[in-house]
Formats: sequence, structure tokens, C-alpha cells
Amino acid sequence: MGNEDKQLEQNKREEPLSLLSRSLITGFVGGLVFGFLGIVLYFFNFSEVTPKSYLLRSWITAEWTDRWLGNALSVVMTGLLSIGVAFVYYIFFKKIENFLMGAVYGVILWGIVFYLLQPVFPNIPPLTDLNMYTIVSTICLYILYGTFVGYSISYDYNDTLHQLKDNEAQN
Repeated sequence: MGNEDKQLEQNKREEPLSLLSRSLITGFVGGLVFGFLGIVLYFFNFSEVTPKSYLLRSWITAEWTDRWLGNALSVVMTGLLSIGVAFVYYIFFKKIENFLMGAVYGVILWGIVFYLLQPVFPNIPPLTDLNMYTIVSTICLYILYGTFVGYSISYDYNDTLHQLKDNEAQN
């Protein structure tokens, strides 16, 4: 009986993650990576703002937010918020298999964060008060982020469709 259980366990396949789950994971990883890159831009003075500027420092003025813990927490928070961003892309744009849509999505996100939501984040100066290095660097970062998230989700969606069509053709 014990050997039969082991054989059955060995023959079991793991269920693959759903397309939506993979998209949300892509969003989380993209948020972590590009949140960290935002901190690098700030560290090397390419940007006046960092993810902690609007995620932590807008509401918490504790001293620890200026240290590595504040940076780490803001990167994790960026990853969590990015899950929602990826979900929105998944719902509306997953069928568009073109990297330019992701780049446009990144520019739209930049406009939302730096223009529309600026009054919500008192730690971020108005767009007219930001220097040109900050504007260019953050737009580029958001374009790269949008391209990563958008094209990854679109590619995964279209690849899954092609695999399903191939499987149907074989049967």
C-alpha cells in the first residue's frame, strides 16, 4: 500500500497557474524591480522623488522612514500596488500584443501619479516645481515599467491562446 501511494504521488502533475495569477505575479515582480530602480534613481540624484516620498513620507513622518527600512517597505508597497496596476492592464489591454501599448500605459501611469494624484501626496512637489532630470528619469522609469508589465501580460495571454489552438488542432 505504501508503494502505491508513492507511485500515485509521483505521477501527479502540478496544476499550472492561471493566466490571471501569472499576470498578478508579473505585476508584483515589476513593482519590486522598478520600485528598487526608483530608489537607485533617487540615490544617484537622477530624481527628486522616490517611492517612499509618496508611499510613506506623505503620511508617516517617523525617523525610520528615511533609512533602509523605509526604502524596503516602500519597495514592497510598490509591488503590492503594482498588482492592481497589472490587474487593470489584464482586464483592458491583454489582447494587444504590442510593446508600445505597455509604453503608453507607463506614460498614463506617470501622468496619474505625478499630475492627478499629486494633491493626495503632499511630499511630492507639483509638476511645475520638479526639475527636468526628475521628469525625464521618472517618465523613462514608468515607460520601462509599463512595457515590462504590459508586454509580459500580453505575450503570456497570446501564447496561452496559441497553445490552446495547437492542442485543439492535435485532438
